[in-house]
Amino acid sequence: MSQRTATRTHTFTESVIREMSRVARTFDAINLAQGFPDFPAPRLLKDAACRAIQDDINQYAITWGTPSLRCALARKHTEWYGLERDPDREITVTCGATEAMAAVMLAVVDPGEEVIVLEPFYENYGPDAIICGAAPVFLPLSPPGFRLDPDRLRAAVTPRTRAIVINTPNNPSGRVFDQAEMALVAEVCTEHDVLAITDEIYEHIVFEGRHIPLAAMPGMRERTIVVSGLSKTFSITGWRIGTIAAPPGLTDAIRKVHDFLTVGAPAPLQEACAAGLKQLGPDYYAGIARDYRERRDILYRGLRDAGFSCTAPEGAYYIMADFSSLSDLDDVRFSTFMARECRVAPVPGSSFYSRPEDGGSLVRFAFCKRAATLREAVVRLRAFFVGG
Repeated sequence: MSQRTATRTHTFTESVIREMSRVARTFDAINLAQGFPDFPAPRLLKDAACRAIQDDINQYAITWGTPSLRCALARKHTEWYGLERDPDREITVTCGATEAMAAVMLAVVDPGEEVIVLEPFYENYGPDAIICGAAPVFLPLSPPGFRLDPDRLRAAVTPRTRAIVINTPNNPSGRVFDQAEMALVAEVCTEHDVLAITDEIYEHIVFEGRHIPLAAMPGMRERTIVVSGLSKTFSITGWRIGTIAAPPGLTDAIRKVHDFLTVGAPAPLQEACAAGLKQLGPDYYAGIARDYRERRDILYRGLRDAGFSCTAPEGAYYIMADFSSLSDLDDVRFSTFMARECRVAPVPGSSFYSRPEDGGSLVRFAFCKRAATLREAVVRLRAFFVGG
């Protein structure tokens, strides 16, 4: 029997982020690698999920999402961003934002085309483009500012460019791209007839500036595909409820791909998310931003005190930190060393770059943990790197 595998997989590696979760368990380290909370989801959502299961909402939902969740999402787009959405023709519910991004690229990108990906990047974007037979074109954003340079962006566009992927608030850099940067992306997309694929899953976790939805900018509604989900907003990463908002013509293609990838997301959990969107108001969203700011500040101060070089993120819940003053190890060995010896686990920075050496002195820490967990991590960091 032939053991040959598809060429497209030959450049893939297993998720470094999830591998570091396994390393953290091995050494009983505090897991600041993978971005999942260690605190409970809102009681309202848990009760709604249990109620939906007990009410026998346990069979297939409509492939592209339950009507209640799609209507709740459409209302949210209107209330928050002034974007009118048709829940029947423009909203799709997927098995997490990870599936959403894959479904989007498979639906709109052809082999031989190019997809511009800002780096550092979340690890799925490049492989998603490769699965489509397309070429990811990586556009570096230089630390510590990670700003989008107009000349570099324009130089990255070619006749084969099909889409630009922009994640704001950004994982892993913590940038919240500002009005000028988003206007630049809009200008380039309209000028070159390029699609924008925006990953906005951290939209409510903003500390500096504000989240700017690209689809609301002039000329962009009909060429922007918004990927998001409820995992981060409601602290339910294990539920796998992702969302896509796109114009009807693009949505038709996306739904076909989604149908054959996963059929649909879990029906009772969709009902629970709909309840959350309907019943949790502005105070809830302000509260998660406030709580994450507190957590950010605990870890940021602790990392600086321990000798890491970093800047406070503007949004999302990650800190990229330079450890070059602390160790001569590369980022992969340093991350395992930290998990084993300091018993705090980060993610190697190279996993967010197309050229591993560009992240060779960086690690990423997630602060989506209880304040007590972060304080204990800071105690371990200070004791290990400073002493006392």
